[in-house]
Amino acid sequence: MKQLKQTTPVQFSKIYSLGAARGERSVTNDEISGPIDSSDEWIRQRTGIVTRRRAESKTSLMDLSVSAAKEAIEKSKVNPAEIDAVILATISFPYQTPSGATLLAELVGATDAAAYDISAACAGYCYGIAQADSLIRSGTARYVLVVGAEKLSDFIDPTDRSISFLLGDGAGAAVVGPSDHAGISKTVWGSDGSNWDKVGMTGSLIDFRDGKLPWPTLVQEGQSVFRWAVWEMVKVAKEALKESGLEPADLAALVTHQANVRIIDEFAKQLGLPDTVVVAKDIVDTGNTSAASIPLAMHRLLAEGQVKSGGYALQIGFGAGLAYAAQVVELP
Repeated sequence: MKQLKQTTPVQFSKIYSLGAARGERSVTNDEISGPIDSSDEWIRQRTGIVTRRRAESKTSLMDLSVSAAKEAIEKSKVNPAEIDAVILATISFPYQTPSGATLLAELVGATDAAAYDISAACAGYCYGIAQADSLIRSGTARYVLVVGAEKLSDFIDPTDRSISFLLGDGAGAAVVGPSDHAGISKTVWGSDGSNWDKVGMTGSLIDFRDGKLPWPTLVQEGQSVFRWAVWEMVKVAKEALKESGLEPADLAALVTHQANVRIIDEFAKQLGLPDTVVVAKDIVDTGNTSAASIPLAMHRLLAEGQVKSGGYALQIGFGAGLAYAAQVVELP
């Protein structure tokens, strides 16, 4: 009996390059504190955010995605026609179907690529990197474009005190390809569906259609999510570091989902990071951009020279679902 022909696997993969795009407007705490009966001081103390970037109404999530993706592709020196898969991580693409990834692939020149969206909220980008790594090492794809993109301002209730003041708009992109050494460690990932309702929407599109609820917007149970992130996700970060074979002192950077500066600081403390490890805090003037937050934060560290190419970064995303994923990656 004949055997099925198999693809030729590749041993390793790595991130070749990153691209970034942020909303055009810088929105201060003073601008948004009135409707939530708050203040600049309260927001800074609770979150560390000074400003957040939001897109103009004419700027779409796809505009942000294309801008970030084109930068990453150009830096990678990979011909876009050679990209075999495009993965778009997002919770704010305004169409249920078709996927945003298929349009993104067309717009960046990856016209024959497999393309699909991931809905894993703030863990989406790390999910995408995990899948890109697997696709490449299995021989299913040679180059993969991973984009985390959000226009969360389309789903904000300005009077909501639970999450609205945190959110921003942006996109971060990575080109992943084969490598002669390990550039992406084993991903530690999972979900906690028992807390499914702790971060999400005020209602479904069916509720909106039937007139039961106004346009669905984002909400969260802040204290529950904070405790879960600090105590449960630090365990995941430690496990990912263990799986990579590295020690905290071997890291160049810690790039967590940019949810809250207090959470980020607690991560650094619990991991016992030495002063040599740079801790990304892009949230201070970008805000929480969900699936875009990790690539945006890493892009900034590299662009500003805070870290150098070739070092290692522990990245961990966590959020609605509750979904999470972490891996160590070589900085492109």
